[in-house]
Amino acid sequence: MQIVHSSRRGARDIEHIGSAHDEAELELLKAAARQRLAAGQGELDLGLDNAAAGQGGPLPITSARMGHLWDALACAYRRLGFEEATGGDEVFRHLVLARIIEPTSKLDSLRVLEEVGVEPVSYRTLTRRLPHFATDAWRQALSAACARQAGLGPASLVLYDVSTLYFETDAGDGFRESGFSKERRLEPQITIGLLTDAAGFPLMVNAFEGNRAETTTMLPSIRAFMAAHRLPDVTIVADAGMVSESNMKAIEAEGLSFILGAKVPKVPYVIERWRTAHPDEAIPDGHIFTQPWPTGPAGGRRDQVIYYQYRADRARRTLRGIDEQVAKAEKAVAGQTAVKRNRFVKLTGGTRSINRTLETKARALAGIKGYVTNLPEATAEFVIAAYHRLFQIEKSFRMSKSDLAARPIYHHKRDSIEAHLTIVFAALAVSRFIEDTTSWSIKKFVTTLRRYRTIEIQASGHTITAADPLPDEVRTILHQIHQQQRAH
Repeated sequence: MQIVHSSRRGARDIEHIGSAHDEAELELLKAAARQRLAAGQGELDLGLDNAAAGQGGPLPITSARMGHLWDALACAYRRLGFEEATGGDEVFRHLVLARIIEPTSKLDSLRVLEEVGVEPVSYRTLTRRLPHFATDAWRQALSAACARQAGLGPASLVLYDVSTLYFETDAGDGFRESGFSKERRLEPQITIGLLTDAAGFPLMVNAFEGNRAETTTMLPSIRAFMAAHRLPDVTIVADAGMVSESNMKAIEAEGLSFILGAKVPKVPYVIERWRTAHPDEAIPDGHIFTQPWPTGPAGGRRDQVIYYQYRADRARRTLRGIDEQVAKAEKAVAGQTAVKRNRFVKLTGGTRSINRTLETKARALAGIKGYVTNLPEATAEFVIAAYHRLFQIEKSFRMSKSDLAARPIYHHKRDSIEAHLTIVFAALAVSRFIEDTTSWSIKKFVTTLRRYRTIEIQASGHTITAADPLPDEVRTILHQIHQQQRAH
């Protein structure tokens, strides 16, 4: 069986489909050829006579399945240990994989499953199972599976950050409350704390009240994670905005290791000393200043080291922002524009002026970023590189909010919201596993593989299975996922 492609100029291209040895194989090859010529059509007119078809018109497709996509996602789900962690719960697996394919409401996810070719459970069964997914035990079992996948130990780096998810309502209920919004929204929200490994692979997710301060969410999450996995110590990596003074003391009291962004309210002594010694020189790009911070006589903490790094590109961006703000401040002082929030506008009684002292200080700090750690033998390069891995957790937040539509639009009760976040957490772990294994984004993976279906057709008393041929690139990707499964 061959397909001959020709053009008006006489050029011909012959595509070999296969060879048949009996009628059933011949019908199969015909179906495959017609499917190749008319990929994506709901029904295929194979050109067989009516007697073979059993009725007039095209042969009916008895089933269609996104087999390659579903099987690859299910393979990743098993590889992460979620099958064992959930006791083989089919409803949870269906909801997790359906969210990766097309994030939508729980009710509409049943439609997604049908389009994939998977028989869904009833909506009543789904809603009956949801409260189980909101329990601490369920979430801890998933977290334990993720920790095993990440191979965590006492010296492992863990990244922590928070985000917010808002609700389209105007009334709080004690859990959904208005607070500081990452998206600058006024509606009630919840605060989400996400803990990941150094590569951004999710380890734990917790939901907090929307009006709870971000800095108070970190330690409860870390404590819960360490207790659940019996870890004596981990190295926390977090942004400076996550660490208040009380937070720092609490981390020290817990005896935890950390790498944190250090707030730089004024030019550090080591930099002032360098500038005094090199009055006519600019700080070299990438130069690192080291400032030991030993513990005092009273003790109570480990010795610490603060590293300050100067980056020319960071300084350029900061100085450009300062120039823009000062220009706006000058217009405001001159009465050309209204006085808005501008840190360089100084109001003394009814007099406006430019705060030149603050401007000078801001320019002196341009390009400088601080990092503090209590690791005893960590190099500056290790500390700075570990801190910059926080972009991985930001990537996970972006994936959960965009690709997985984490915002619980259709949920109002806390149990339903917690169950929804558990599903999103598992979907995020599967998505990160797919991306790490294939180097494809999860969006590219899903949109590419969902086009390749396996169909069954009834013809002449035979059930014929036909499928779109897979490009070599797709075969390689699928091979990587299934080989990863067999390797473990």
